[in-house]
Amino acid sequence: MRASRGTLIDMMRQATASAVPDERENPGRMGVRIAAWRQAGSGYIPRMKGHLIIDLGTLPEEGKAFSGELPKEIFDLPEGDAQPTGPLEYDLWVQRFSSELLLTGTLSAPFEFTCVRTLHPFVQTIRLENAAVSLEIGPAGEIDATEALREEILINFPVDPRCEDGDVPQKCEIDSRYLSVDKSAEDELPTPPRAGSDDRWSALDNIKDLKDQL
Repeated sequence: MRASRGTLIDMMRQATASAVPDERENPGRMGVRIAAWRQAGSGYIPRMKGHLIIDLGTLPEEGKAFSGELPKEIFDLPEGDAQPTGPLEYDLWVQRFSSELLLTGTLSAPFEFTCVRTLHPFVQTIRLENAAVSLEIGPAGEIDATEALREEILINFPVDPRCEDGDVPQKCEIDSRYLSVDKSAEDELPTPPRAGSDDRWSALDNIKDLKDQL
């Protein structure tokens, strides 16, 4: 006996259901697929977590907007130096010009500094409203812009951090005891300590000096 059309349709549905698991049984799978669809052709490669990777092969000729954040661990500063208290946030327009990749826009990252006057810690966000980062590129491939963004933040550190410039401004005055002209020799008040530094920080200072000369 020939099966009716309705019976054939039911049989096909059952076969399909057995071959392809119901998305409702694994809702996370659908989320992964949607994320993959949204990322397709965007020029951004999410597989390297903690990095901003730009695929030149899918980057539109007219450029593309990129926004997001990079984890604070990318700064990896030595103990005793300023330390990040949050991620590096970026809102950039990325465009290719021949052998150059230009990233322009906003960069920001909060850090805990030590005030040069009071020696107290304070938080100040390094914010660059008109950042411009240029990277040399080849004809194709993938570019990791993470290190360039990191360096752009670091070379814009304040030369003499002061708590009056913090995100929450504080009274920035040297203890009056250190300013006493008639301080007696018997006064056991210690000399204010100086913040330490290391070779890596000195290298960063050299980068900033070079930039100022350009």
